[in-house]
Amino acid sequence: MTPEQLATDKRTQRNILIAMCTSLVAVVASVSGLNVAQQALARDLHASQSGVLWIINAYTLAMAALLMPVGAIGDRWGRKPVLLTGLSVFGAANLFAAFATSTEWMIICRAVAGIGAAMIMPVTLSVVTSSFPAADRAKAIGVWAGFAGSGGMIGLFVSAFMVDQLSWRWTYALPVALVLIGGVMAIRHAPNSKEHTAHPFDTFGSVLAALAIGGIVLGFQEGPELGWFSPIAVAALVTSAIAIIVFVFWERRHPAPLLDISSFRDRALASGTVTLTIVFALMFGIFLVLFPYFQAVVGWTALRSAAGMLPMALVMMPTSAGAPRVAARFGARNTMLTGVVIFSLGLVTMAMNASVSGGYLSVLPGLLIIGLGMGLTMTPATASITETLPEDKQGVASALNDTSRELGGAIGMALLGSVLSSSFRTNMLHSLKGLPDALVKPASDGIANAFGVAAQAGDAGPAIIDAAKHAFVDAWVQSMWVGVAISAVAALFLLFRGPKRVTVT
Repeated sequence: MTPEQLATDKRTQRNILIAMCTSLVAVVASVSGLNVAQQALARDLHASQSGVLWIINAYTLAMAALLMPVGAIGDRWGRKPVLLTGLSVFGAANLFAAFATSTEWMIICRAVAGIGAAMIMPVTLSVVTSSFPAADRAKAIGVWAGFAGSGGMIGLFVSAFMVDQLSWRWTYALPVALVLIGGVMAIRHAPNSKEHTAHPFDTFGSVLAALAIGGIVLGFQEGPELGWFSPIAVAALVTSAIAIIVFVFWERRHPAPLLDISSFRDRALASGTVTLTIVFALMFGIFLVLFPYFQAVVGWTALRSAAGMLPMALVMMPTSAGAPRVAARFGARNTMLTGVVIFSLGLVTMAMNASVSGGYLSVLPGLLIIGLGMGLTMTPATASITETLPEDKQGVASALNDTSRELGGAIGMALLGSVLSSSFRTNMLHSLKGLPDALVKPASDGIANAFGVAAQAGDAGPAIIDAAKHAFVDAWVQSMWVGVAISAVAALFLLFRGPKRVTVT
């Protein structure tokens, strides 16, 4: 957009933000909403814990792999058409998923929804960053980041209500409704900005980017579950490594690269990317393990489980909106570092306090601390990425930001979910020694399955339920300590490689 085309009118700015944030929440809610339906979905589709993880991760795998190429396509051919196409694909896939009768059907629908989401998410931010003048941009990014981080809570509440009162199939009603609202608002108010260049589109770089990111996600998903030396994990990670190396060489020589590799010499861009990847990996991983805890261990309904996450959102949203002022005063590096340290303390608090008998109060302090850390981290990290790349590359900047979030989320759910799953299985096999294999093996394949086995195990039922609860909490604690170690990496990176002084203006 030219300076004359920037949205300076407050009403126009508000309408653009509503359109973009509504579309964004549809994407985010589709991830978080399914978490609360894990138990019901597993029972209805007879899905194993691994199958449930695939249903969840198929969405993030497809989206993370395509964010960078699709962001560049939006820059090149117009952000508005890409957004509207993505909303159509995403809405149709969610509608078909509501009628799934098998795990395979659900996985296919979720993968297609991920393709649509890849068209939506980067465009929502690039429209904001390219439409708002510099004076209003930081505040607009703060609003966007707030919805990106806590908008999923809307999905949790609505999905939880649907699971409790109707069926898990109705959880797809919210994304479809948001798609319709976001689509109408986008048609009316979203500008159609794009870059102008004589160079050809970087098709080969786009394919390499998809292979690199998809391979990482797939490898981290299957490695902890099947073993790091299993054929699929090795093939995925090797493919990713080769694609990354070729991608770097190719991008350094292409006249109009998908991503200018030299940009990562900028500490702001590098630190923002690393920080978002790690923090979102841990946040999505926490969501994945908390809901089975609330529903199976504490015994809450889906709606009450969603309400249990509300305190974190109530801390995160205002903190995220106010983070630009903090960063302007103390610097983005110091703000991000403080946020990551606080986030890590929240993980430590949860790991040390979580127990079967302690219930919700044993995890509430950790949730509040995590919400505060997330709020301080997201906005300055997002601004560090978008403000580094030029105006005509805002689709790529937004895609890089979204790729960091979704790649992190996919890795976090895959890694922490797999740690939880494998640790649970080991704990159950140890706790149920002496019982028939016909009971032990299925009971070890996820806490939902353990409860199903217990219902048909007669006198052994109570012992299986008690073992499952303790095995789950012990596995969850182990996954939280893994999260603490990962968050320490982000803190060290910011401490030694963070920007010396980057303020959000």
